[in-house]
Amino acid sequence: MEDLDPDQRHAPHREPLQRVHTYSLFTPGDASAPKVCRDFVGSVLLARELAHLVAAATLCTSELVTNVHLHTKGEAMVRMLVRPWRVRVSVFDESSALPVPRQAGALECYGLGLGVVAATADLWGVVQDRGGRHAKGVWFELGASAGGEGVGDRG
Repeated sequence: MEDLDPDQRHAPHREPLQRVHTYSLFTPGDASAPKVCRDFVGSVLLARELAHLVAAATLCTSELVTNVHLHTKGEAMVRMLVRPWRVRVSVFDESSALPVPRQAGALECYGLGLGVVAATADLWGVVQDRGGRHAKGVWFELGASAGGEGVGDRG
């Protein structure tokens, strides 16, 4: 689906008008979800000729979807906003509980997900102002330095 860049919908004086491509995927809350979502994100980026973002985007997506699988009972919704210079991936779930970043111990194999996202992505954050079943999500951006935009989610 192609849509106008949300940054420019209400600013007709801004030139040139950029396009944003939106992709969404719903997955059940089971162990297959991280792989399915990784493959989805990687395929979209390859199709949009953004191969240089695939490794980082699939790693971050896998961490966020794994968190949904481990910490909630429901499905995940992955939404991608792809612009020529950056990508934002948001992973929404059915839990109202906010994620809590923590420091994992040296020998722990869990509790690393948000730290991996923070270390890998240019920007990341949590959005909680959406209505409906998937009201809370964690998002990350890659390639953000060329876009010149700060932290903040518009959904």
